[in-house]
Amino acid sequence: MSTLNTTPTATPIESIEVFLANLSRQDVKLWMDGERLRCSGPEAVLTADLNTQLKARKPEVIAFLQQTQSNPVVPSIKPARRPNNIPLSFAQQRLWFLHQMQPESAVYNLPLAIQVDGFLEVDAFTKSLNEIVHRHEILRTRFVTVAGQPTQKVEEAAPIKIEEIDLQNNSNLESAVKQAAIAAAQAPFDLSQDQLLRVTLLRLDAKKSVVLFTIHHIIADAWSQEILIQELATLYRGALIGKTDALPALPIQYADFSIWQQNWLQGEALEAQLDYWRSQLDPNQSVLQLPTDYPRARVQTYRGAVEQFSLSKALSDQLKVLGQKQSATLFMTLLAAFKVLLYRYTGQTDLVIGTPIANRHRAEVEGLIGLFVNTLVLRSHLSPQADFGSLLDHIKATTWAAYDHQDLPFEKLVEALQPERDLSYSPLFQVKFRLENPPQESITLPGLTFKRLPQSLITAKLDLSVDLYETADGIVGGFEYNSDLFKPETIQRMVGHFKVLLSSIAATPDGPLAELPMLTPIEQQQQLVDWNDTQKDYRQDCCFHHLFEEQAEQYPDAIALIFDNDTATQQLTAQLTYTELNQRSNQLAHHLQALGVGPESIVGICVERSPEMIIALLAILKAGGAYLPLDTTYPAERLAYMLDDAQVSILLTQSHLSITAKTTTQRLNLDTDWPESQPLTNPSSDVTPENLAYLIYTSGSTGKPKGVLVPHSGLVNLTEDKIRVCDVRPGDCILQFFSFSFDASIPEIIMALASGSKLLLAPAERLFPGPGLSDLIARHQVTHITITPSALTSVPYRDFPHLRMVLVGGEAPAPELIKTWSQNRLFINAYGPTETTVNASMVPCGNGHPVEPTLLPSTN
Repeated sequence: MSTLNTTPTATPIESIEVFLANLSRQDVKLWMDGERLRCSGPEAVLTADLNTQLKARKPEVIAFLQQTQSNPVVPSIKPARRPNNIPLSFAQQRLWFLHQMQPESAVYNLPLAIQVDGFLEVDAFTKSLNEIVHRHEILRTRFVTVAGQPTQKVEEAAPIKIEEIDLQNNSNLESAVKQAAIAAAQAPFDLSQDQLLRVTLLRLDAKKSVVLFTIHHIIADAWSQEILIQELATLYRGALIGKTDALPALPIQYADFSIWQQNWLQGEALEAQLDYWRSQLDPNQSVLQLPTDYPRARVQTYRGAVEQFSLSKALSDQLKVLGQKQSATLFMTLLAAFKVLLYRYTGQTDLVIGTPIANRHRAEVEGLIGLFVNTLVLRSHLSPQADFGSLLDHIKATTWAAYDHQDLPFEKLVEALQPERDLSYSPLFQVKFRLENPPQESITLPGLTFKRLPQSLITAKLDLSVDLYETADGIVGGFEYNSDLFKPETIQRMVGHFKVLLSSIAATPDGPLAELPMLTPIEQQQQLVDWNDTQKDYRQDCCFHHLFEEQAEQYPDAIALIFDNDTATQQLTAQLTYTELNQRSNQLAHHLQALGVGPESIVGICVERSPEMIIALLAILKAGGAYLPLDTTYPAERLAYMLDDAQVSILLTQSHLSITAKTTTQRLNLDTDWPESQPLTNPSSDVTPENLAYLIYTSGSTGKPKGVLVPHSGLVNLTEDKIRVCDVRPGDCILQFFSFSFDASIPEIIMALASGSKLLLAPAERLFPGPGLSDLIARHQVTHITITPSALTSVPYRDFPHLRMVLVGGEAPAPELIKTWSQNRLFINAYGPTETTVNASMVPCGNGHPVEPTLLPSTN
């Protein structure tokens, strides 16, 4: 029994391979028995029209099968002598094991809701259901443990209990039906005690009802649901007219299949199947790295949702023709396109997905209710510069070979490969893809109509499942996703990308896979126009120290620098006005020029957190050179590597610090060798905005640290952008939190000293997240802080009335953190690699902005 199309499409360009592949997808099996052509498959597909097509193409079919089919003949399934303990099929064994781990879970319940329009004769309906239960042993089978092993126990047929719920006086029928459907679907089964088919009848009015069927997956699959409805319709019609023999007898029962499968799939038959799959799959295959919105839980969750979509008939037909030109089915064409999408999302070229197959190609099991569905694992290797036709040839060959080895249950494959198991995701693959013809929506009976209703409860057994259906009006389908991993808008974007990608493939299949367009028109406008419209006027005729000197002239007596070093008395150790900071840095700058520092000269700074750190930075820039920050806590080997790699000729440090450098590097101790005799006036130099301002090294987490060179033009752009976006005003107090050798320290320093604000310094131990840092912020009435989310989490929250901005970066801030710290202030989430002059984007969050906002581009 099937709801698939009754006739495969045949066109003049359809090759024999496409013809047979379409049959295979619909579970029609053709094979050679000696010189005779044999055929089996669902009754709804094996029509007179198909027989006409087979007759017309019989010579082609026979020739093709004789060349390609070499599989041994599989023995037929016959009624078996029942042992005392009936074994489970391999698929049942897996579901039984999963149920033992989570006996209260309803993840493997199969819900089905049917709306009955018309007067339902309950006695005839009940009689029909009981006949089906009597007819299919599996519907009256329980699963008990004997000597530690699960076995099937077939019970005598007993009248099925139908729960009736009267909703006729309910004021909100739609909601009541939905809630009842969810409740029925979520109720777990006891596999050892319960009848594994539950039926609930919802009375809506005299001529409208809803029937809820809930079946445990261990005794049924989606095909079985169609059998149940079709047989129910046939028997109900027969009951109304007194016909008692409406259905033919079944040749076997599911228990016969279980016994047959256990007996047949062993020894040479098993090894022949396993050899192929072992050669195709890697048990240590990388997990598919789809970009999720939420971190993956340690134990897999199953909450799901579906995003529906459709393709136009014109595009659907184009894709069919594209595949037929290469003797590929529509399934293969769509699968290839979907794998391109996965590659473009993950960057992975070795991709594995699962695809379900009904596994009903044997005549004996076509009409049985039971768990037959199998999963094929399809692995593909993509070459980004290859065209779509090359990928489609690869997909076609892989899919054909998988069809030839479909008899191996997925459970046996997992058992044989023994992949490393992780409770957070499914083994071997995390994404599923399938193409089918849509199930029959309605059945008309005397006086009433059965109509299938959409599911009210969605469970996602994988990260992502794409289910497509081929209809007369085009392809329709949905992306079913784990809602604990993805947001709805993320999947909506993915669907949009898939649709654009399919159109691109249909229009230009010869283009490289890596370059096929997949952005929607709205996204193209955003990424190519809107997000690039970041032009802002900034000073292009000066360097950063010029901006500082302007503030020193405008606010000479304003406090520029505070160094809070006295924990015991909470007295300031040092405080410099803009005039004092400018004059001291001028003295050092003149001295550096006398030592030969000029444009493109790199001068190292390795001092403890102190005013000298900032004085040295300004002095180097004023002299025309570029500074290299060096953390005093770094290992000697790392410091020596950076000094050597940057070819530093002068190192500014302190006498008590021991630093190994080349003998050609001149050392100047700022605490003992201060150039008191140098002028206090601003020095002049030949430095331009295109000259180097600083050199900063990356962490080196992927190897040796790498130096990043940033010119004054980038630094000035960053300065003005930070002052504008972070709303920095003269007199504000900005905390210098980050290590001097980390690029996040740069915005803290520059937006303070180029705006007439105060820069607050403190020793590293006073900046440890905790009460001490909270006290420091409150005591100095800090207005702006930049910090990592994890450090901010450890800072005790206060009212902080003067704190106007909190900027976080380096990690994703939690929504709760944003809500707490964005109260009555600007909260910014910043991102950017060192190479982009610290920031690539700054995004306001909370306090009127979304907790997860759209991007606000930075201009630097």
